[in-house]
Amino acid sequence: MKPVITIVGRPNVGKSTLFNRLTRSRDALVADFSGLTRDRHYGNGRLGDREFICIDTGGFEPVAKTGILAEMAKQTRQAVVEADIVIFLVDGRLGLAPQDRVISDYLRKTGRPILLAVNKAEGMSYSSVSSDFYELGLGDPIPISSAHGDGVRSMIDEALDALGIPEPEEEPERGEKSLRIAVVGRPNVGKSTLINTLLGEERVIAFDMPGTTRDAIEIPFTRGSKPYTLIDTAGLRKRGKVFEAIEKFSVVKTLQAISECNVVILMLDAQQDISEQDAHIAGYIVEAGRALVVAINKWDGIDDYQKETCRKDIARKLRFLDFANVHTISAAKGFGLNNLFKDVDAAYGSAMAKLPTPRLTRILVEAVEYQQPKRVGRFRPKLRYAHQGGSNPPIVVIHGNGLDGVTDSYKRYLEGRYRDEFKLQGTPLRIEFRSGVNPYLEAGKVTNRRAN
Repeated sequence: MKPVITIVGRPNVGKSTLFNRLTRSRDALVADFSGLTRDRHYGNGRLGDREFICIDTGGFEPVAKTGILAEMAKQTRQAVVEADIVIFLVDGRLGLAPQDRVISDYLRKTGRPILLAVNKAEGMSYSSVSSDFYELGLGDPIPISSAHGDGVRSMIDEALDALGIPEPEEEPERGEKSLRIAVVGRPNVGKSTLINTLLGEERVIAFDMPGTTRDAIEIPFTRGSKPYTLIDTAGLRKRGKVFEAIEKFSVVKTLQAISECNVVILMLDAQQDISEQDAHIAGYIVEAGRALVVAINKWDGIDDYQKETCRKDIARKLRFLDFANVHTISAAKGFGLNNLFKDVDAAYGSAMAKLPTPRLTRILVEAVEYQQPKRVGRFRPKLRYAHQGGSNPPIVVIHGNGLDGVTDSYKRYLEGRYRDEFKLQGTPLRIEFRSGVNPYLEAGKVTNRRAN
C-alpha cells in the first residue's frame, strides 16, 4: 500500500507549489494569495521506484470555530488523520510566526511523524533560515525551495526512510478505467453537497456562501463495484462579475475539468430562475462535446406551481440540450441519485458508441429517400455514404458532392435520424460533410491556365 504524505502549514507558505512538484502536475492552483486552497487535494507522487500519495491542504487555522476557516481546518484535520507522515511547511523568508506554534502544538498531539520543512530557503544560509524554528521542538528543520526544487528530493527520501518503505512489489494488473464525472454549475447550487452525499463523508467544503470551492478537486470512489472519479468544480459566474484573480484561475480550472472529463453533471437550482449564465455553462459543455446529464437540485424545497414553471423554463431556455436527460434531485437528502447515475452511465455509453459504416450509410440513404436536401441553384447536394469519424462525442462523416449547400435544418434532420436509430441519449452528435472534388472542373482549370 502506498504511504500517505500530508502537507500542512499556515496560508501562503507554498504548500500547493510543493504538492505540484511532488506530483509532477499542475493540479493545485498556485498564486501569490493567501487562502487559495480550501479543500484537501490528492495526488500520486514517485521518487525513483518508490511511490506515495500526497495530500495538499488549505491554510491551517486550528483555533477557528466558525465560518469558512473552520471548514478548511476540518479538512486539514482529516488529511492529518489519513497521513502516515506530515510535512509541516513554514516560511523561511518571514520567519517563525505565532500561528506556526499553534499548528506545531496540534501536530505534536496527533502522534503522527512530522518533518519540519522551511520553504523559500533558496540563496539563504542554513543557520539564518533555520535558527528560529528550532524552538518548535520538531527536530532539525529541513531547508527547501518548493518553487526551485532545492532540497525537496532529500526531504522526501528522509520521509520515506522514516516510514521504512520496502522495495516496491510488482505492479498489479490495472482494473477497469474509472469514468471521470465533472459536476459544474453556478455558485452555490449544491455541487459540493452532491459529492459529499455520494461519498458519505464531508470530503469537500459545502458552505452556504458562493465561491466556497476554488480548485477542481478530483475524488476517486466506487459505486456498485464500478470505479468513478468525481470532479468538484468552482461555480461559474458571469464574466463581468469575475473580479478576483483567484476566481479567474478557478474558471480556467473548471473549463479544463469539462474538457478532460467523460461526463458532465450540470447542476441547476430549482429555487432560482434558469439564468443566462446557466445557458452559457451549458454552451461550454456542448462546445467541448462532453456527454451530459442535467440535475435540478433542491427540488424538495419548491411547490407544484414552481416545479411546473421550472420545467417550462428549462424546455424554453435550454432547448439546445434536448439530447440530455433531466433529473430532479435533492443533493442534501440523497433523493434521485440512483436514477441520475444510471443516466450518467448511459450517456457515457452513447458517447463511446461504435457506429458501423454499413449501418450509417443505410440510414443516410433511407433519410435522403424520405426527404431530400433542398436545391442550391440548379443542383441538389448528393449525399453518398457515411462513416464514423470519432467518439466522445460521436462524429458522423458524410461524403458526397455539393455538400456546402446542405442547410442547418437538414443537418438537424439527419442528426435526429441517427439519434433515433442508435438510441444516442445524453451526448452531443456531430455531423461533418466532406464534398468530393470534381475532376473535370479541376482539369478545365489546368487547361485554361495552359491556354493563357
